[in-house]
Amino acid sequence: MKECEIFSNLRVPCGSKIVIRCDGRNFSRLASNLKLEKPYDLDFVKAMITSCHEFFQEFSPSFIYTFSDEVNILLDDIPFNGRLEKINSVFSSFISGALTRQILLDKRFSNSIEGSETFKSISFDSRIIPLNSEGLVAYFKDRQDEAWRNCLNGYAYWILRQKYSKNEATQILDKKKTPEIHELLYGRNVNITEVPAWQRRGVGIYRKIIKVAGYNPLKKEEVTTTRRRPFTNWDLPLFDDEFFRKILKNNQ
Repeated sequence: MKECEIFSNLRVPCGSKIVIRCDGRNFSRLASNLKLEKPYDLDFVKAMITSCHEFFQEFSPSFIYTFSDEVNILLDDIPFNGRLEKINSVFSSFISGALTRQILLDKRFSNSIEGSETFKSISFDSRIIPLNSEGLVAYFKDRQDEAWRNCLNGYAYWILRQKYSKNEATQILDKKKTPEIHELLYGRNVNITEVPAWQRRGVGIYRKIIKVAGYNPLKKEEVTTTRRRPFTNWDLPLFDDEFFRKILKNNQ
């Protein structure tokens, strides 16, 4: 029956970089089960980032970018001989398992779901996006724009929910443009440009070159060497060409 496995030989195009985007499945229900704070829950974000770090250690990607229920993984070296089915299934299941473990190990979250009949397994879907160098920067700019929209709309919606029902809050925000939402928030003493950068721009994980002090016992002198270490950036800049040039250079 091997001939029925018609997608098993699909592979990543030769010479292209790829991004794997993993999206959480039904995370609105998960947020309810875990009783997450709105619009952002720092404990949950930390669980997501720890899961990304586990992935980083296992597969050594060039860059991971995460916000909301989304994990974007940039690869230079393509594993599994570029087999699409393998990459999609392994990566999404790894992130799902890592986050599930973090949730169950966290006392606050495990207490929230203990005995819950509505809590179900955490799962992510996965898609592969082949990109050239220009497309790479454009892709991550687009995802960072989405993080900003999520931040703006999330704050507006949950502030309105303090006074209005779900339907009423949705109707108030319907078709409002960005300047109007800014004004709505500002009228309720929220300056969205001053909320933490990780909420507005997401969080990045990548290698950073650091200096490490050491000692040479043969020469009996202190020495300084450089190492590439995983670094979590909670204060990302707006993505541009220079940002990704530095990241890719640090992976060489």
